[in-house]
Amino acid sequence: MGRSESRWNAATAKRLVPLAGAVIFVAALAVLHHTLRGIHFKDIRAAFHEVPLTAVIQSVAFTGISYFVLTCYDALAFRYLKHKMPYWRTMFAAYIGWSLSNSVGYSVLSGGAIRLRLYTAWGLNAIEVTKIVTFCSLTALLGFISMAGLAMTIEPHAFPHTAVLRESFVRPLGLLLLAIPFSYLVVLALRRNALLVRGWQLELPSPRIGAAQIVLSCIDLSLAGSVLYSLLPKESTLSFPAFLGLYAIALFAGLISQVPGGLGVFETVLMLAVPSNVPPESMMASLLMYRAVYYLAPLTSATLAFGLYELRHRSRALAPLVRVYGEWVSPIVSYLFAFLVFLSGTMLLVSGATPPDAARFGIIRDVLPLPLIELSHFLGSIVGILLILLARALQRRLRAAYWLSIALMVFGALFSLLKGFDYEEAIILSFMLVVFLLSRTFFYRKAALFSGSFSFGWTTAAFMVVVASLWLGLFAYKHVEYSHELWWKFTMHGDAPRFLRASVGVLVLCLAAGFARLLSAPPPRPTSPCEEDAARAAAIVSHSRQTYATLAYLGDKSFMFADDSEAFIMYRAEARSLVAMGDPVGDPAAYRELIWRYLEMCDRMGSWPVFYQVRPEILPLYVDAGLSLMKLGEEGRVDLRSFTLEGGRRKAERNALRKLEKEGCEFAIVPQSEVPSIMEDLRSISDDWLQSKNTREKRFSLGRFSEEYLVHFPHAVVRLDGRIVAYANVLAGAENEELSLDLMRYRHDAPSGLMDFLFLNLMLWGKDQGYHWFSLGMAPLAGLESHTLAPLWSRVGSVVFRHGEHFYNFKGLRQYKQKFDPVWEPRYLASPGGFALPRILSNVASLVAGGPTGIVLR
Repeated sequence: MGRSESRWNAATAKRLVPLAGAVIFVAALAVLHHTLRGIHFKDIRAAFHEVPLTAVIQSVAFTGISYFVLTCYDALAFRYLKHKMPYWRTMFAAYIGWSLSNSVGYSVLSGGAIRLRLYTAWGLNAIEVTKIVTFCSLTALLGFISMAGLAMTIEPHAFPHTAVLRESFVRPLGLLLLAIPFSYLVVLALRRNALLVRGWQLELPSPRIGAAQIVLSCIDLSLAGSVLYSLLPKESTLSFPAFLGLYAIALFAGLISQVPGGLGVFETVLMLAVPSNVPPESMMASLLMYRAVYYLAPLTSATLAFGLYELRHRSRALAPLVRVYGEWVSPIVSYLFAFLVFLSGTMLLVSGATPPDAARFGIIRDVLPLPLIELSHFLGSIVGILLILLARALQRRLRAAYWLSIALMVFGALFSLLKGFDYEEAIILSFMLVVFLLSRTFFYRKAALFSGSFSFGWTTAAFMVVVASLWLGLFAYKHVEYSHELWWKFTMHGDAPRFLRASVGVLVLCLAAGFARLLSAPPPRPTSPCEEDAARAAAIVSHSRQTYATLAYLGDKSFMFADDSEAFIMYRAEARSLVAMGDPVGDPAAYRELIWRYLEMCDRMGSWPVFYQVRPEILPLYVDAGLSLMKLGEEGRVDLRSFTLEGGRRKAERNALRKLEKEGCEFAIVPQSEVPSIMEDLRSISDDWLQSKNTREKRFSLGRFSEEYLVHFPHAVVRLDGRIVAYANVLAGAENEELSLDLMRYRHDAPSGLMDFLFLNLMLWGKDQGYHWFSLGMAPLAGLESHTLAPLWSRVGSVVFRHGEHFYNFKGLRQYKQKFDPVWEPRYLASPGGFALPRILSNVASLVAGGPTGIVLR
């Protein structure tokens, strides 16, 4: 399968999940509409207001206890990892994560992303966080299965029976479900070896922890079910065990539907499952109250808690540790704001689709003129859809979206009051406005408002909201007989005509946004750079103080330039990964925007954004953009200003130099202009070296023998009896900041110790020329073979960690470099985390090694 085909399949699969969710959502609405065919909207509204206060208080209490138990999932996961974490931190991260996961679902903004940001700030790596998220998801799944199985076994008669699911089949099905958690415990008791799943080595929990998973999840599901059970209409005759089984099935159906929060799917399953004697309007009112208590209230409190947490840490601006700490958690803010703005837009659309409260409307009807009420209703819905469309731009931290959202919230609050005196909506939007005004620093990007992608997931979510608002309006006004005159009917009691006109405005805006996206330019595909781009990159490289920038001369990478052409990112595609070599090159002021543009390009192409061998200085920019970090190794850099061969510690090095000098070896620097004259000698040495080492040319992060590449550099050469026996191209940073070498090759019959001879002479030459640092390249982390990804990825990792070396297959690499007393600086991989990481590492290894066979053939 070709790379383009692989990327196409990945992008298609990525779109199928939200598309399937949208189809299921529409189907659920159709079934719900049929179920409520004899019910009027006013009946549901009346039933909602008749829910007993005592029932609401009980449901709130059960909600609090349930979320406390949910935080214990994470605490148990830390015990499984054998990692200690203060419980207040675990509780904070878990509460925010579960509040978002329950309300939004796992397809838009998962609790896993929240945990990744917070837990990595508290010392965990991305792999450990992935294990925690997987452990918690498995725990929840075990609860669904166990509770459904118990209910089917204990009270099979309580389940709705169909031609497919007869009563005689319910108990056997329940026993079959119970066999799943039982088998899980048996496997934990008998199997001690780790499981290998898609390249990940997963340690199995102990039987004791496995049993705790099942018990804990059953307790949580019982508490969550109690929230809704306490709100059920008094006509319900369902026993608690039977209800729990139905509740677990409804939750699971909502989960697998991929609809955010299972909205519509969960309600449809329960509406179909409850006994026929329960009034549908009362059951629907109970479900709405349940959504408000168990989903909306925790989401609001979690968002507020995180906002206070962020403000608290930002108020300690003088503490360097807190500044860094804040950089790791701030990426969540843009996602939260985007989600809250999306919800605000949804609120306005729902409000525009439903009749106003009669008493409140009576107040404004006597005060405001009809044209103002009509205009406010129409514009309120327009503001709602605009907020939904702007949510994606807010996630991308665009300043224009920030200011436009503020203006829309002001108008939204005003229109809510003018169209029906909906002061609750006005208060919510006003609160959002205050929070936004205090958060200006999070939205700093000056890119065009709709320059980036509007992902398929966001598009599907917006589609579902619009469809839901249309369905809600049609349901609310189904008693009104349709006629063409409704479109032109303007009266105080014309709620249905106002809904129709507002819906047309919303649909026109959606179609306009869709056409704009269709007519926008497609994302650029990675291609070899043209002469103009190569010249622009060379001009920037000539002013770069870092030697890795010279890899732009290889000609094997594409370039993404900043708008002012003062900086660029060099990258190359490998399978589904789009791998950038190092940090952006050029003006640091352009780095942040370049990184965001790169991520947006990857998103449009359906590729994983990867930054390879990045430095610690700008790590917050990658985290800010939502990427995870993995330490690759450390680069050794020798401080040439203090480097010397004098003293007893350098006696061995001095002797090595004298020995080779006595044998006739001479060190020299060949200027760049004279390199073409020795090119044939260099080619002969390179061919000899490759053959003697039984290796092949690498690429991407290391130079290869190419005349077009080597003519850009001066060369350090070693001559023996006037004949060149070794060479290395010399990489020099601007302002004498850094010196390094790339290809270091020698003849197979060259004298022993030639590498030391070349290294030492080049460092001494660099010191004489006034250079500050000499880069020895990368060294792998110790103990790679025992890493979490071992054993499958240890060989891949070894290829990745060899990427910066000037000689291959050298044993004791770090120890060899240590004798030069370097300063070790970490280098990282910035990429999406989670289960994509093994494939990303594989792609990077293949790219560096010159293809998949290069991983095996060294």
